Amino acid sequence: MQVPVRCIVRGTVSAPAIVLDEPVSFWGGFDSHSGCIIDQQHPQCGLSLTGAVVFMRSGRGSSSASSVLAEAVRLGTAPAAFVLQETDEILTLGSLVAEEVYGTVTPIVIAGDLADIEPGQTVTIDGDTLTL
Repeated sequence: MQVPVRCIVRGTVSAPAIVLDEPVSFWGGFDSHSGCIIDQQHPQCGLSLTGAVVFMRSGRGSSSASSVLAEAVRLGTAPAAFVLQETDEILTLGSLVAEEVYGTVTPIVIAGDLADIEPGQTVTIDGDTLTL
């Protein structure tokens, strides 16, 4: 099934989906060395986001989160892509900086309802199209 999306950071990726119950802050809530959620208050604390297409409502947190995302890209522990319901300038900045500095694209797209996404399901993002 193809779903139209609004592309924020263009790229192509195919990876398993992770659906977060709550947004995660990359500043203080995500460990760039392990790729895991470390926020003890997050319902999915301990979950690795490395190499996954992360579905969440929006980003959360400090503007410093962009540097944490860029560092995770450098270390190879970053998510493969983000599918959000709301535009997030902080994650977008981290993705764009990592692309410029490290040559690695972390696509970010905006989609409507995320209710039909199954965790672990392979998701392909290609520009303005998301395929389940």
